[in-house]
Amino acid sequence: MFDLGISKMALIGVVALVVIGPEKLPRVARTVGALLGKAQRYVADVKAEVSRSMELDELRKMKETVETAARDVEKSVHDTTSDLEKDWRDATDFESAGSEAGSTLASSYESYSAVAPVYRHPGKNFRLKRGAVPQWYKARAGVRSKVQSGAARVARFRPKRFH
Repeated sequence: MFDLGISKMALIGVVALVVIGPEKLPRVARTVGALLGKAQRYVADVKAEVSRSMELDELRKMKETVETAARDVEKSVHDTTSDLEKDWRDATDFESAGSEAGSTLASSYESYSAVAPVYRHPGKNFRLKRGAVPQWYKARAGVRSKVQSGAARVARFRPKRFH
């Protein structure tokens, strides 16, 4: 912007010293420095705001491209599933097939459904934790299966008094 060398700065300092005077020069220099600092901060803020707005525009464009790609994928998946469902309906529609091949296919399907096993629940409770070490081994090895406080353990194993 401005080409300020050492010689030009010295010339400006001498002119300021002559025009303002030596008494007011430090106060004026402080004020000018503060104003220059504010101006630099203002310029930096404006630059940052412009860069943020440019990044925001880029993000909006990226968001639009991702949304259009997602819509295209969703549409293709929907079309594929609808084609698959149509083909499945055509393949499994036995009532509309009047030919002999369709009737033999239907009879083989009915015989298969009669032979297919029925689901039986395993009867396990999956919420219960099952340990790998058997309970009898824990009892023999002295592994604690129930949590007790120290005082309760002392009271439990205290020798009985005879009356």
